Amino acid sequence: MKSVSILGFLGVAALSLIIVPNPSHSCSTFYIRNSARPVFGKNYDWSADVGYLIVNKRGVSKEAMVGRKPATWVSQYGSVSFNQYGRELPSGGMNEAGLVVELMWLDDTQYATRDERPGLGNMQWIQYQLDNSATVDEVIASDATIRVEAGGKAKIHYLVADRQGSCATVEFIDGKLQYHSRESLPWTVLTNDTYRSSLDYLKMFEGFGGDRVVSQNQSSLGRFVNAAAMVDQFNDDEGQDSIDYGFDILECVAQGDYTKWSIVYDIDAEVVYFRTFANKSRRYVRVADCDFDCDTPVTMFDINSAGAGDVTGDFVRYTYDLNHGLIKDAFGQTSFLKAVPADVKSRLARYPAGLKCTDSAPNGK
Repeated sequence: MKSVSILGFLGVAALSLIIVPNPSHSCSTFYIRNSARPVFGKNYDWSADVGYLIVNKRGVSKEAMVGRKPATWVSQYGSVSFNQYGRELPSGGMNEAGLVVELMWLDDTQYATRDERPGLGNMQWIQYQLDNSATVDEVIASDATIRVEAGGKAKIHYLVADRQGSCATVEFIDGKLQYHSRESLPWTVLTNDTYRSSLDYLKMFEGFGGDRVVSQNQSSLGRFVNAAAMVDQFNDDEGQDSIDYGFDILECVAQGDYTKWSIVYDIDAEVVYFRTFANKSRRYVRVADCDFDCDTPVTMFDINSAGAGDVTGDFVRYTYDLNHGLIKDAFGQTSFLKAVPADVKSRLARYPAGLKCTDSAPNGK
């Protein structure tokens, strides 16, 4: 795929500059698993507000956007992803098998140095998982065969969950993947500190072993405590709707103008609910109703479009121009990316042109 080799010079140093540490540019995630309707929530806190929901197809042959020993794969599952800096570089999403992956900033991140495993960027890692994994265990096991490319300034960690009810944090500490799940994940929340340090902080508060009173502290650790307290208080027996409650949690940990997107995934029902700072009406996409056949056009939906309710039928056909326009707008709204040369943005926008359907596409679920 020539488009990939052309992009090779970008490397992780360029592509991973998409996210930079900033106290106001943070994110919060949670998972409510003790519910008849388990949900996963995410606040995307950032300076840029543009974005598209993109329907990604199964049966697509791909090569990672890295210069040396790129990972290659064929997507096994279709997915719906939230993309701001171009197609194939999502900040999160859900696939048709019920796997959800979302990212957040983490200063303590240290990726592995180059080894025998093929590499890919830390945002394309999300697309790789949506393409290939049905369960949290498969996400964790993939570390044996692929590696997030070191380099650049982006330092992120992930919260993942699946239809089987599993949830895990995925972090890269001291060059190794570290995760918390099952018994080591008593509170299914993640913000912008390591899960271990967040859990230690949580233990100082009432209801979690300590005597401090939970307050509306909007620091990373404060948001972790607030979200954990609300997850703990959820009760199906009281008639609480987990979707509404999920948005209540996101409102509790929101950071004013910086909270651009609020997302709640209804994993069992395969529905993605979202609202944005530009359009606060709640909208949703039925993942099961999306067309993941590789022989049909990729489609996308502007997340800031007007309207409310079901937007599954409102997606439009993907084009290079729409992707290029998104990239230019997102780079233009990100202070440290405004000076990126136009030809680099154009090449990034052309990357999807090198993706091809295989002769024998999988059947999805």
